[in-house]
This record gives sequence, structure tokens and C-alpha cells, in this order.
Amino acid sequence: MNEVDSKFQAQYQKALDYHKNGKLKVEPRSPLKSQEDLSLAYSPGVAIPCKEIHQDILKAYDYTSKSHLVAVISNGTAVLGLGDIGAIASKPVMEGKAILFKTFGDIDAFDIEINETDVDAFVAVVKAISPTFGGINLEDIKAPECFEIERRLVEELDIPVMHDDQHGTAIASSAAIINASFIISKPIESMRVVISGAGAAAIACAKMYKELGVKEIIMFDSRGVIYSGRSDLEGLKKEFAVQKHYVSYEEALKGADVFLGLSKADLLKAEDIMGMNENPLIFAMSNPIPEILPEVVHTARPDAIMATGRSDYPNQINNVLGFPYIFKGALEVRAKKINEAMKFAAAYAIAYLAREPVEEELKKIHDRDLSFGKEYLIPSPFDSRLKEKVSRAVAQAAIESGMAQL
Repeated sequence: MNEVDSKFQAQYQKALDYHKNGKLKVEPRSPLKSQEDLSLAYSPGVAIPCKEIHQDILKAYDYTSKSHLVAVISNGTAVLGLGDIGAIASKPVMEGKAILFKTFGDIDAFDIEINETDVDAFVAVVKAISPTFGGINLEDIKAPECFEIERRLVEELDIPVMHDDQHGTAIASSAAIINASFIISKPIESMRVVISGAGAAAIACAKMYKELGVKEIIMFDSRGVIYSGRSDLEGLKKEFAVQKHYVSYEEALKGADVFLGLSKADLLKAEDIMGMNENPLIFAMSNPIPEILPEVVHTARPDAIMATGRSDYPNQINNVLGFPYIFKGALEVRAKKINEAMKFAAAYAIAYLAREPVEEELKKIHDRDLSFGKEYLIPSPFDSRLKEKVSRAVAQAAIESGMAQL
């Protein structure tokens, strides 16, 4: 058993104890301590806001929890590194997402697990329950169905919908690339990127990197490099087909600047990264075991900028840097959608915050240096300034791009 496996096993009982009886509960926001309170909370007083909303549906944001309530919805077909484990087994993850919304963004969230894999039926269920919520966070839905589900819900609903597995990862890793480019003084436009994985997150990352200016992206799926000579390519993968057939990661990484791993553990060896350019960016984000361990990278390439999806290494590329504040900003201006302008506003706000000095209390949480540089590429998830800076940037982008209803 290696060190990473040992760490995971050591957490086993602690994790079960932490999740005992679930992680969520409902508490009232308004008082219910007297007869008068009861008459206001329910009959007859409750009829008054009902009438107001019936006359103007936007009043639901004023007189219900809609203004600060997000649904975290999954069918359990692509849960973390566990795969298709089903709706009910995904519930601990969705509850976890809900408490992240509350803790970091001060947004209430309900987890909803839908036992349905058919795209039409799944979309119909979400649309039917959507009036309850101010926004919908889709989670852990496998590709390619997740692309169609998100596309349809974005088009057919008038509240923000985002599949966080796609865009949260793309936004956080884009912030990391923006800052890495600044640190090593290399334009993003000149970077060559190799991506391991071709699922929802990988496709979204590749799309966002292209918008940032990356011109050369080489993507691998479980069958090898995605290139024009393959006859099995369909859907969004075709967009990233290259002309050359790279037979290995080692070959593809020669002359590359960025490796993004969204695939499986222990994929790369030290020799695979030796041909990368100076100051390579290695973002190995498979959980719980990355594609290549930071210890291996630092020994083989001391000049590398290393990031993972884990909290016990520096530079954790974590979706929690984005989604609570993206939805918070969207809800604050009653945005109808989360569009590209809002996503990029979030990425740049996250990147710029990492360049600012951090408070002493934050240093105590991490017990290490948090000065902007190779070991502190993106902000700590516990930086309280994220809530204000990212949500404000998203809200402003929503206003400027015509998505706001306030």
C-alpha cells in the first residue's frame, strides 16, 4: 500500500462518522413562536404573498427562498472517481455540495437525486421542479448525456443552470493557468496543452482554454489520442481531433507546456514529463490519487508548477473556488442564465485574488507560506474575500451581458 492509499484508509472510519445521519438540516428563517407568527406563516397570512406572486412571478424572489436557494441535482452516473454508482449512492456527495454552498457562499441548497438516466425524462423532471429554485447546479452526470441535459435546461429555463463538473473545473483551472502564465512570463497563446481524459470536465476545460487563447490542444481518451484518423469519434470530441497520431503521453508531452489530468491514477511516469518545456504546468487532478504524484514531479522536474485536486498538497484546483460565488452573483441580480462572460469574470477574479496578500488567520489554517508564486497559484478555499470579489465580478458581468433581471 503506497502513502496515498494509506492516507485514504486512515480516513475511512472518520469519514463514516462525519456523514452519520446526513450533513443537512432545515432551519426556519422567520420566527414561529406565537399565535400571530402562526397566522402569518400559514393561514391566513400566507395567502397575501401568494397573491403578490400570482400577479408578478418575480415577486417569488422577494417573498420566498427562491432568491437564495439552489438545487444540487444528480442521477449518480459519474460520481467522483467512483463512476456510475446510481442516484442514492450519490447522495452523500450531493449533500456535501449543498453544505459547501452554505458554508462558502451563504446559499441554501437542497440535494435532489433523480433515479433516471434517459435524457428526455431527466430534463422533464428538472423542469417540473424548477419553480422552487433560484438556480440549478447539475452534478456528477456522465458524458455525453450531461452536455445535452445542460444545453436543454439552459435554453428552456429562465434561471441559472450550470453543470459544475464541466464549468467549475474549467473556471478554477483557467484561473491557475492565468496566474501560471503571469509567473513564468509565458503568454497563454503560446502554450501547448496535453489533456488526459475526454469527459465533461476535460471538454469544458479545453473549450475554455481555447477562449483564453490556447491554439494547440492534444487530448487523450481511454482509447488513445483523439486524432483525425479515428473512426469512432463523435460529438464534442471531434472538435479536438489533431492530425498527428501520438502513440504515448511521453511523445505528446515533448515540447508541451501544460499537462491537465482528468482521468485516472498513476497514469504518468517521471520520464513522461522530462521532455516538457521549461517551467511546465502539471495539473494532475484525478482523485483521490493523481495521475502523477507531486513528489515524483518535484524530483524529476524541480522547475514544474504542480497542482492537484487534493487538499493536502499546495495548489488544490477546487471547484469550491467558483460555484458558490458564481451562483451567488447570479442570484443577486436574478440572472436568467450563467453565460460565458460570467464564467470568465469568475476565473479572472479568482486569479487576481491569489496575487493579493493573505491575512494571518488564513496562514494558520494552512500552516505554510501563502505568498503568490509557484506554491500558491490560486487562492485558498478559505479566503473569505472570494465571496465578495468573485460574486461581485459575476454579478457585474451578468449586468453588462444582459443576463440580469434587476
